Amino acid sequence: MFARLKSDIKAVFDRDPAARSVLEVIFCYPGLHALWFHRVAHWLWKHEFYFLGRFTSHIGRFMTGIEIHPGATIGKGFFIDHGMGVVIGETAEIGDNVTLYHGVTLGGVSWEKVKRHPTLMDNVVIGSGAKILGPFTVGKDSKIGSNSVVVKEVPANSTVVGIPGRVVMATEKPQDRPDLEHGKMPDPEAKAISCLFDQIRELERKYNVLAAEHEALKKRLG
Repeated sequence: MFARLKSDIKAVFDRDPAARSVLEVIFCYPGLHALWFHRVAHWLWKHEFYFLGRFTSHIGRFMTGIEIHPGATIGKGFFIDHGMGVVIGETAEIGDNVTLYHGVTLGGVSWEKVKRHPTLMDNVVIGSGAKILGPFTVGKDSKIGSNSVVVKEVPANSTVVGIPGRVVMATEKPQDRPDLEHGKMPDPEAKAISCLFDQIRELERKYNVLAAEHEALKKRLG
């Protein structure tokens, strides 16, 4: 048990440069508190103490502003930065070394008692305010941009932005640790506009050449 707690604290130091001391991390990190509440709630849920599991989860939500259903499955090295407004649904499955920022929702899109929430593979980073909705998988080493709304499968090693979310970058290079640069996302719209400007400039150049040739021809014939 102590090894698991030590691992939880290490995950905070690995992914938050603002962390200065073990004491600060233990007492001042709501994401860590929410994870610890969830461990108790999940144990109760798995042993069919459903009310106690939900009540423990409810206390954790009241204390931290983070709502994790006791039925959700969470792997090692999980980290929620700041965390206010994070919601994780009942059938969500989270792999190892996953990072969520504040305002993230792992939500469902069905009223049926089936798998309705997403599965996040190892080393996934979800930017603040992103919504991942549905029973699909976000592949290993992927990043979801802030405020994106993702409603379909995400391949491994991908970067997703937009509403609805779309893959704007993919790489086959595996990562040794999560890439937390979720603020440095490619902008596909800006890239498309830039390409249009390049084409307009090329058309203007060709027009100028044709106009000059036309004027020269008029002078010769005049």
